[in-house]
Amino acid sequence: MNPRRKATAPASQLPLLAAPLCALTLASAFLASPAASAQAAATAPPKTAEIFPFADVKRGLHGTAWTVFEGVDPEPMDVEILGRLKDAIGPGQDMILARLHGTKPEFTGVVAGMSGSPVYIDGKLLGAVSYRIGQFSKEPICGITPIGSMFQVRDLPALVDPGIAVPLGKTQGAAPAPAATDPNIQIHPIDTPLVFNGFSAETVTRYGEGFRAMGMEPVNGIGSAAPDTLQPEPIIPGSAVSAVLARGDLNVAATCTVTYVDAHQLLACGHPITQFGDVSIPMTKAQVLATLPSPMNAFKIVNTTETVGSFTQDRANAVAGTFGRTARMIPVSVAVTPAPGSNLPAQSLHFEVLDNRQLTPQVMLAAVYQSLNQTNIAANDMSLHLTGEIALANAGSIRLSNTFASADGVSAASAATQYFAGRFMAIYGNDLAKPHIDSIRIEAMAVSHRESAEIETVRLSTNEANPGDTITLEATIRPFQQQTRVLRIPVTLPTTLTEGPLRIFVSDGASLDRLLRPPANAGTQPLGLTDTVAQLNRSHANDRVWVTLLDHQTQGVTAAAALPSLPPSIANVLQPLRGTRQISFTSETAAEAGSAPADAELSGAEVVTIRIR
Repeated sequence: MNPRRKATAPASQLPLLAAPLCALTLASAFLASPAASAQAAATAPPKTAEIFPFADVKRGLHGTAWTVFEGVDPEPMDVEILGRLKDAIGPGQDMILARLHGTKPEFTGVVAGMSGSPVYIDGKLLGAVSYRIGQFSKEPICGITPIGSMFQVRDLPALVDPGIAVPLGKTQGAAPAPAATDPNIQIHPIDTPLVFNGFSAETVTRYGEGFRAMGMEPVNGIGSAAPDTLQPEPIIPGSAVSAVLARGDLNVAATCTVTYVDAHQLLACGHPITQFGDVSIPMTKAQVLATLPSPMNAFKIVNTTETVGSFTQDRANAVAGTFGRTARMIPVSVAVTPAPGSNLPAQSLHFEVLDNRQLTPQVMLAAVYQSLNQTNIAANDMSLHLTGEIALANAGSIRLSNTFASADGVSAASAATQYFAGRFMAIYGNDLAKPHIDSIRIEAMAVSHRESAEIETVRLSTNEANPGDTITLEATIRPFQQQTRVLRIPVTLPTTLTEGPLRIFVSDGASLDRLLRPPANAGTQPLGLTDTVAQLNRSHANDRVWVTLLDHQTQGVTAAAALPSLPPSIANVLQPLRGTRQISFTSETAAEAGSAPADAELSGAEVVTIRIR
């Protein structure tokens, strides 16, 4: 048995995050205890798969844990067993409480990325270092997930289709996880460092809370991705392994430690990343550049390297990966070009995002926002003319087309990302069918000033007209910090109009879309993918003035479409559908009658009236 180690300095005197990285090397070289030297004689984790019986776990036992502090080779740490915590992980699942010893763990503490570090007693596998105790503990005390609980994940059946998406920032079937700094939480999974490479600090801050709610600690720029780099060292217990959420010109990866390996698969982490269940996420080898000590947020700086398979399970006690398996990714391209006449460079980014109902929305939005915002073209006062499509293999394509101007502290990139998010989640979170997204293409032309406008006044060329006449509508719009403009729009009146007043609705695209959608309290049934795509493609661009006639005829509105000018006989036939909330009725039919380009992000609406003779 190894004797208990003494810390080289009181915890209060240990360097914080700002400490130079070389301090870790010095501590290793000059402060090693005799026990640490003896432990270092073991150069690799045991190869045996023999299990240490959980029933034999008792206070006072000593063992060895393995993790990578730097490079690719796992290093040993002494583990002192303190006892068992009954039902700490779940009903009938006890946690093993332990204290880590050795110059490195006593210097760094329990760090993000250490979860999954295998623990052996007498050469037999006990479990994985996986839980942190307290927030600012002066000692590296941790929780160990027994290997028997992790084997339950290993033995699960093959991958099945993932479940339905959840709202952004939420976990499946539960409220967001408490923050790591919550004073009420004393036992929680060791954070999984989520490294954003190619992202700005502002992007990571903006979208980071959604990842923290799923148990990952986002950090930006501390690590990189080199998928073409071959890493000859085999994956063994104690190796670092990464789950890749995005790769290409932008990279996002979560890293933890391998607990168990056989010829076909591995187990890692000792706790869930999101506990989504069946997953399909690229699995790569990883190199640890350094381990950054901090009592508040210690973590490993990691480079991901070659892909070796796919993670297939994300469960309560472990994540499991299968060697040689390929994960499906969603290809994305975002091109940002300056307006004609500008000398600024264009930028085009290409990347892939994992296809996972829980993680993909957060990763996708962060990547799209980064692509639109963090270029040399981007500025606080600018506009974006956005086009593109979301192509689905099983439901056609969603067209993207709108203009976004910076205003009231909201950047054009932020507004464009929210527009994209609304369309993406409408199909990715569909309740009735699973979408298969082939690709996403976004093209944005950047203008170096604010292109927004408001509808100021509307007037007609005449106050009376006959059915079938063509009248002229004049809409005065006021662009931001520019002179007003008058748009003249010819409107041909339908021959079916009846005598009396006719209201004409002149508006931006969003106001017209709200007019044509079912009332908020209609409770209409959810749409399938094809109907959702069709509904999204019927939406109106926000850079045009739209003219709509409000005729005195009954209109039916379903979740899929508006049914204009319903004859009384048809309306009576459809009446029973109101009881099942599949349709609602309005007393006016909205019929589009014309539009004109505003060449700016337009807002506002006006109603004028003409008398039909």
